[in-house]
Amino acid sequence: MQQGDTSPYTKPEPAYAKWGKLAVAETKTRYPNAQVVDYLHVGRQNLDDDLTKETFKLWLRSPAREFGVIVTITFEKPTEKVRSIELCETAR
Repeated sequence: MQQGDTSPYTKPEPAYAKWGKLAVAETKTRYPNAQVVDYLHVGRQNLDDDLTKETFKLWLRSPAREFGVIVTITFEKPTEKVRSIELCETAR
């Protein structure tokens, strides 16, 4: 293998990875006493030519309970500037 090549077993980072990291960081800020134990990219939705929405579902465990959080990040496609981040608790 030449220098600079990646391992054949290394998967490329998915396009949503940047937004997933932001979703996890925002969730940890909102719920500092809970651990993120599971993560799911629900999907990407193009709202119009300039706006995109990424949705994630995170499963959290705190000393008192387990619960889900749906994180929705809306951003400008050309600049990747975040317009909004919404978090909503869910039982499942």
